[in-house]
Amino acid sequence: MTDDLTWSDWLDYNIEQISKMPQEPGIYMMHAAMKILYIGNSTNLKQTILESLDDNCTKDAKRFRYSVISNHEETKMQLLKEYQEKHDGKLPRCMESA
Repeated sequence: MTDDLTWSDWLDYNIEQISKMPQEPGIYMMHAAMKILYIGNSTNLKQTILESLDDNCTKDAKRFRYSVISNHEETKMQLLKEYQEKHDGKLPRCMESA
């Protein structure tokens, strides 16, 4: 299901790159040190990523990528399932239960 997603390139996690993002629904991933920190979805990608700059965990991200897609909730759940299958049931670091 997620193999046919059209992702953006990995972009630097900064205000300049975020300001170029679409204000459309979709999914996104953030990473630092070659590890996925967060997999998210939003009805407005640009706004959500802007807000994440203030998050204690995701503020450490170095890069992000996104995919504009209308069924973002289902797609996020599938991406998380695939991630957990590859990582012994663990979630990305910023998604682990506190």
